[in-house]
Amino acid sequence: MVWEAWRIVLNKKMKHQYKVIIIGSGFGGQLAAINLVKEGISDFFILERRDYMGGTWCQNVYPGAAVDVPSPLYALSYEPFDWTQMYAEQDELSRYTNFIIEKYKLREKTATSQVVTKIHWSELDQVWTIEVAGKAAFRAQFVINATGPLSTPVIPSFKGRDSFKGKSFHSNNWDTSYDYKNKRVAVIGSGASAAQIIPAIASQVAHLSVFQRAAHWVMPRNDYVFKAWQRAILRNKWGYKILRVLIYCSLEYRLIGFKYSQKLLNIIGRGDAQRLIRKHIKDPELQKKVTPDFAFGCKRVILSDTLFKAYCRDNVSLYDKTNAIKKMTEKGIVTADDVEHELDLIVYSTGYDATDGIISYPVVGRGEATLAKVWEDYPRGYLGTMVPSFPNLFIVTGPNTGVGHTSALVLIESQMIYIMKCFRNLTQFNKKVIEVKASAEEKYTNHIHEEMKRTVWHTGGCNSWYKSKSGKIIAMFPGFSFTFRRWAKNFKAKNHNFF
Repeated sequence: MVWEAWRIVLNKKMKHQYKVIIIGSGFGGQLAAINLVKEGISDFFILERRDYMGGTWCQNVYPGAAVDVPSPLYALSYEPFDWTQMYAEQDELSRYTNFIIEKYKLREKTATSQVVTKIHWSELDQVWTIEVAGKAAFRAQFVINATGPLSTPVIPSFKGRDSFKGKSFHSNNWDTSYDYKNKRVAVIGSGASAAQIIPAIASQVAHLSVFQRAAHWVMPRNDYVFKAWQRAILRNKWGYKILRVLIYCSLEYRLIGFKYSQKLLNIIGRGDAQRLIRKHIKDPELQKKVTPDFAFGCKRVILSDTLFKAYCRDNVSLYDKTNAIKKMTEKGIVTADDVEHELDLIVYSTGYDATDGIISYPVVGRGEATLAKVWEDYPRGYLGTMVPSFPNLFIVTGPNTGVGHTSALVLIESQMIYIMKCFRNLTQFNKKVIEVKASAEEKYTNHIHEEMKRTVWHTGGCNSWYKSKSGKIIAMFPGFSFTFRRWAKNFKAKNHNFF
């Protein structure tokens, strides 16, 4: 008991005990920190597993990396930026991320190379212990997990995968020191990242083999480079806000199609997608390969003006499920027709564990409950943010907080409204611990999945990364983003326990 008291004192002295620990320094972690400061809470610290801050857009440095949501909306609502184009590329997104970090002085509140291995709730002390690989543990009254859903890359277990003697890596961990020019390259996958990588490198490699697990619907990107006077307007607070509102409204109505009208979805999307195929691809066989066999919108829609052009190049070969990967060898990949394709580089653009692996480290809550056990059937949470038995724990971009029609930051900012209301209510009631009631979470989750049955993600006939192993859609929110914001603002104290 004496030693425990001394340990707490030492932790405080070494500044390993805080009111709030934020795990992750991407947009979610940055927004959490900024909102805490606005609430007058300065006793927080950010833990980042990489050796640099910034999250997705500092991590994803693969060729062609760019955002697929208009830049002015893919940004903090109160932080204008001098965007150069409608769909910002990685270097500009990285600059924006670092602009936010520097403006709010978050670097001095962050420790990098902090790989969290476990967090554990102490009922006695009413604090979380955050264990870090090879380093001293942290303690905090609150934990905000902001690691993000696209932070745990997945590489399928192909037969013989480890026997390949060439270079290989996941697109999320692109090795910028490797020169792929004039090499024989394979890209496995055909989703959003692959659709950017393929046209970016096709003209530079000796041969590019694309192994497509499933075709995706592709829409014209219609990017736009802002003129000098337009950029001046963007730097203005009110000009920025007006443009954001216009973009937001132009995107938000698409949810009507995703949820209420497949006919509308076909009118606003599928027709353009089919015309894009016919415009860029004349070979009927190749047209067939790139045409999905599921409803438009069931999977993430890709924006690209160059992908189909790349498929038509003489040095590019597209392999679909009719001639899929059979195994890997020392030299390359063997397809179903028993042909070996010799390669120098294999790029795995095979996605992330964005549903069942939302949080990659063990979480032990009240009564030794584990998040892994609670989420054994499928991940769930009240407003995608709080889970019963895990007091004072908030999950940014948790279950069912993703969007397919607008910017993810719109939902994240709404989550911040809810989280800050939790802090205010604790102060109001003079309590230290908040936990969502199991009955409230169950009612909310049941409603979410009942609503999900009406969406194209559920009825569209595809198997997407939106689904967990249970078959339930976990990645997406089945409603308008303004509905989620209304729920976040309408904090219901009766749905929570305070201690």
